[in-house]
Amino acid sequence: MEVTAKFLCMLALFLVACSSGSERAAGAGECGRVPVQRMALQMLPCASAALDAKAQVSAGCCTTVKKMGRIPSCLCAVMLSDTAKSVGVKPEVAITIPKRCNLADRPVGYKCGGYTLP
Repeated sequence: MEVTAKFLCMLALFLVACSSGSERAAGAGECGRVPVQRMALQMLPCASAALDAKAQVSAGCCTTVKKMGRIPSCLCAVMLSDTAKSVGVKPEVAITIPKRCNLADRPVGYKCGGYTLP
């Protein structure tokens, strides 16, 4: 539990630092007007689930993934971002979160870089 708390604090600080001054032109990114780094902050409830495929996925994480999954390109960009990788997120684990949440309307088969959403 203490490791997860430290991870979350480090992730939040890193994402805030990365997002300052990195605004994109309106509507230019995968997540619309919101930079991927800022969207990644919304994924904090998924931190442990993105590190360990056997970790339980929290209800908060599933709610966030369901909302973000409405735009699969945004969800993929966040899960596969350099920001996520730099704090230890394992892309091959992160892309399993929508399935682990049992989301019926998840974007099954959507290509995320070299991965396919199950």
